[in-house]
Amino acid sequence: MPDRDLEQWLQWQQGLNAAGIELGLDRVRAVGSRLGVLDPGVPVITVAGTNGKGSVVAYLEAMLRAEGYRTGAYTSPHLLRYNERVKVAGRDATDGMLVDAFERVEAARRDVPLTHFEFGTLAALHVFREAGAEVLILEVGLGGRLDAVNAVEPSVAVITSIGLDHAEWLGGTLEAVAGEKAGILRPGRPVVFGGRNMPAPIGARAAALGSPLYRLHREFDWRRDGTAWAWRLGESGLEGLPAPGIPGTRQLDNAATAVSALQLLSSTLAVNRAAVCAGLSSAALAGRCQHLPGPVEWVLDVAHNADAAQALAEHLRGHAPPGRRWAVFGAMARKDLTALLKPLRGLFDGWYLMAPPVEDAWPPEAIRKALVAVDPDAPIRFTGAAEGALSRVAAEARPGDCVVAFGSFRVVETVLAGAEAGARASG
Repeated sequence: MPDRDLEQWLQWQQGLNAAGIELGLDRVRAVGSRLGVLDPGVPVITVAGTNGKGSVVAYLEAMLRAEGYRTGAYTSPHLLRYNERVKVAGRDATDGMLVDAFERVEAARRDVPLTHFEFGTLAALHVFREAGAEVLILEVGLGGRLDAVNAVEPSVAVITSIGLDHAEWLGGTLEAVAGEKAGILRPGRPVVFGGRNMPAPIGARAAALGSPLYRLHREFDWRRDGTAWAWRLGESGLEGLPAPGIPGTRQLDNAATAVSALQLLSSTLAVNRAAVCAGLSSAALAGRCQHLPGPVEWVLDVAHNADAAQALAEHLRGHAPPGRRWAVFGAMARKDLTALLKPLRGLFDGWYLMAPPVEDAWPPEAIRKALVAVDPDAPIRFTGAAEGALSRVAAEARPGDCVVAFGSFRVVETVLAGAEAGARASG
């Protein structure tokens, strides 16, 4: 497909497989083997889980880069630009790098109907190979066992938290979800579990494969040490570590998980204490309890399931603004509104209910009904389109107030895109 720019390639990929999401590895393996990208020849860290994946990837990438390794990091979804999904040495892939990779994937695809995510995964692996990445950090997009990322053999597998999300593909119980996540384990290869409660299928899978299992608060742990913190795994340990650079009450879980994964690769990926400290403190991740300072502070969080909403609520309880706190909320139609809204009861002086500008979002009126059912006294100040919600809250918020925008990646994307457009206009 010569002469296509990046946006044209992305639009074309959307129609390549009518299913949109079709879990399975046969297609990726067939095309990936032709491309020669499924055996990168460098250490690979695969990260699965319900919440915390992006944070763990960010810590791993920052610590490895601080040590001087040339990293390749693959994440999804993106917030503003597709390029965010593919990072080489901490920088977004350029349009040219991605277009070249898409052309190579298309040439190797022949008649295989890849999904959009499969196409992008193979392209990312091609980018990393061409860029000479020395270590790959691959975030699982959906589930684990049948996700395109799982076509690559990990040196160490990481599973963060397990919660109920994407039930239509992964199952409606924690055990079913955990079984899918455990599909990234490999015989004899270590697995790090960074959640607070591990469902049985993960342990059973590790035992069956002979995969050494390292669990948070069991084989590895952390403890606060004044303003610093300490980490340990077996006989290894680090004291006086800096606070994680990503805000949130559960970030020490994620940071300790990332440090543990690196420790298990220390024979091939040595990372010294200085690099660990530098990476932990400098790690950043847009849209995760992200604070945008100003006369009116904004907090952006992509919380789109019950566990993430609970984590956001914990964070907000520890960060009371001097003024009022407003909620800007929207969600995709496949999400459980009650589960998303219940943890945030009583935390806001007003709600602005919006529909992200995509087709498969909850209508604002449906959100209003769900919110009233959860909290009959919730002060609802606006119900309508995203543009109207953001205009109203911008007009009504006063210095010292805090606006919290959450509920989905698309909500945060809408806010960030508006801020970016405003910055360009004023500049």
